[in-house]
Amino acid sequence: MDSFITIRFKRKTAKRFQEFSKKHCKTHTETMEAILDFFFYNEISPKEKLGPTGRTIEAKLLKRINAVIAIMRDVEKTQTKPTVAMIQSLFETEQPNKKPLILEKKYAEEKKEVRFREKQNPSNQL
Repeated sequence: MDSFITIRFKRKTAKRFQEFSKKHCKTHTETMEAILDFFFYNEISPKEKLGPTGRTIEAKLLKRINAVIAIMRDVEKTQTKPTVAMIQSLFETEQPNKKPLILEKKYAEEKKEVRFREKQNPSNQL
């Protein structure tokens, strides 16, 4: 069994440590070892800030995502849709109405009607 040593802390700090220790570990010694191991293995100082929290990172990402969505909508309205419309109008070909020429139409109608007929005369006299 290891021997104990006394370390002096302010009463307020000692109470905080005791509450923390009860929540996370069985003994105060295990809690202190876990805290020291954390700082040693992660190579950080207790006085260093670890950076933004997850909530602030999430809020910043949501703002950027909303900005990207707004940019994409603007590009779609101002560039993509007009360009697609122009390209479609270039590739659309209307079937020209095959209207016969006016002369052809008259000629076709006249051809159907016989203008001159021989007399149906059995005697065939001129």
